[in-house]
Amino acid sequence: MRLLMTGAGGFVGGSVLAQAGPEWEVHAVSRGPALVARANVHWHSLDPLDFASLESAVRAIGPDVILHAAAIADIDFCEAHQNEARRVNVEWTRRMAALAAERGARFVYLSTDNAFDGEHGPYSEEDTPVSANFYGRTKVAGEEIASALDTPWVVARVSIVMGLPLVGAGNSFLSRMLAKWERGEAVGVPPVEIRSPVDVVTLGRALLELAGNAFTGFIHLSGNDILNRCDLVRRIAARLGYPEELVVPNDPTDLPGRAPRPRDVSLLNSKARRVLDTPMLGVDDGLELVLATRRSAS
Repeated sequence: MRLLMTGAGGFVGGSVLAQAGPEWEVHAVSRGPALVARANVHWHSLDPLDFASLESAVRAIGPDVILHAAAIADIDFCEAHQNEARRVNVEWTRRMAALAAERGARFVYLSTDNAFDGEHGPYSEEDTPVSANFYGRTKVAGEEIASALDTPWVVARVSIVMGLPLVGAGNSFLSRMLAKWERGEAVGVPPVEIRSPVDVVTLGRALLELAGNAFTGFIHLSGNDILNRCDLVRRIAARLGYPEELVVPNDPTDLPGRAPRPRDVSLLNSKARRVLDTPMLGVDDGLELVLATRRSAS
């Protein structure tokens, strides 16, 4: 099956690339150079906002499935650069969805727990999204585009992603924290933000399964545990052998330029556990899976 994936150079995209078996012919779209040299992976380095070149490439590839994982996911950047965020997160999604419809391809769209405002968590797929920040609003706009397609579609809302990169560098909060812990530096984490973290390996597997199965609709890809971010990071630090004292509660609400963050955007994953063969995991099992996967790849 021929899969075209945007955002191939990112943290989540790297997990998909690392785990895509020979049954997939993967066409990876990214601004940067190729990160994978494998017979079933074909890399396309292009500016995704050069829509003419993008459309020409998609039509030449002729994908069966489009996995649209690319976005500007920096919440503060999106708040401060709304026109750019709208162009990437909304207009690019509109172009990719139109290409999927033209081809009759399955369209899998990555959304976010920030689609919700955090006032009534945990959220199910049936809850109406109302976002607390501009990033979330751009992703909700993308959800509306995807869910209006006549071709088969999936909107996968993703919780905060836990783990280490499987391909490339990616944007892993754990990688950044590890660098500080290695220097003996403490990290400040907001205890007021409640999340349902999903590990990056499980997420990659679930997205590949959604790319290849017949499910249509909204689905939440989140872990089995709901906890605040400070407790999450302390559990990770303890498992990796770092003193929990290197994780300190920090309220960044008043930092200049910081966009609003929702309080509790934990996602209920009962639908994912019902319709997917990929098991959803808790924090401890998810972290063990990430470490084992990294060891097996080294």
